[in-house]
Amino acid sequence: MEAENGGGCFECCIKCLGGVPYASLVATILCFSGVALFCGCGHVALAGTVAILEQHFSTNTSDHALLSEVIQLMQYVIYGIASFFFLYGIILLAEGFYTTSAVKELHGEFKTTACGRCISGMFVFLTYVLGVAWLGVFGFSAVPVFMFYNIWSTCEVIKSPQTNGTAGVEQICVDIRQYGIIPWNAFPGRMCGSALENICNTSEFYVSYHLFIVACAGAGATVIALLIYMMATTYNYAVLKFKSREDCCTKF
Repeated sequence: MEAENGGGCFECCIKCLGGVPYASLVATILCFSGVALFCGCGHVALAGTVAILEQHFSTNTSDHALLSEVIQLMQYVIYGIASFFFLYGIILLAEGFYTTSAVKELHGEFKTTACGRCISGMFVFLTYVLGVAWLGVFGFSAVPVFMFYNIWSTCEVIKSPQTNGTAGVEQICVDIRQYGIIPWNAFPGRMCGSALENICNTSEFYVSYHLFIVACAGAGATVIALLIYMMATTYNYAVLKFKSREDCCTKF
């Protein structure tokens, strides 16, 4: 009797595991991780960027007032992005479970409906739109990484032995105004030589630089997650649409 119960429990576990939408599950974990890294690190990095600008590159508050407002708005947008993707990931995961169960029971008591297929199609479209949008977010998140890398590489040139012993160190400068984040009349707008090296040695610069890198990586992870969602939702919708009879098609 115990052997039969054990076998029944084992078969039940195998059946339950067979109904798990693994692709949607992996995409959800990756999406949550990526969005959390992007939003959390991006929020702190933006605050550090404002502190660096105010202390070193734009001493006049009116010169970077617009930038401060934009960054503050972006920080609020980050809160909304985190909340939306937490909810959307849960919905897509639930839709994956629903689709898998629907296909497995397609010729049993449980039947798919036109409304269910319509909802699946809507998720396919919305996921594609979000995927394209996040490609833009990923590209945008690489811009501050590029900017901080240029500043850091200039500081490394100043620190190099070949440059450190020459009088031209003070001629090596970084002008933040060329990136368009502060106006050309901002003062001082540029830092040179040892003053620039001191900026690179501050904790604000070090932390912000690495947080922007992590945020960019998080955005990339979110793009990958959305690509997996695209394949999963498209595959599930196609299976429901054409009523495939192969159980192996329900693994998504």
